[in-house]
Amino acid sequence: MPFQTGAAMLDACVLAVLDERDMYGYELTVYIKSVIDISENSLYPVLRRLQRDDCLTAYDQPYNGRNRRYYSITAAGREKLAGYRNDWEVYKKNMDKLMKGGRSFE
Repeated sequence: MPFQTGAAMLDACVLAVLDERDMYGYELTVYIKSVIDISENSLYPVLRRLQRDDCLTAYDQPYNGRNRRYYSITAAGREKLAGYRNDWEVYKKNMDKLMKGGRSFE
């Protein structure tokens, strides 16, 4: 049974990928789907929410006579990502303790 991916985790995943380089929506979906189970329908609300929160900007680029919408992380998005990365390290360490039978927590 796969673990559920909540909104904060999806936000963190999108920001982490876009911290490497700008991507268009479908490309981003394919990339994230290679790691976690997510549908394209789930990703676009995440992108809109991150744009609304000023964590992402979007721009269009022509491609084969059509436009592709690319997403780019902002300074606010990088700040939010830094917080997610810190939270992830604590979460991961504590989950490892739980899953491996540890009893002490930070």
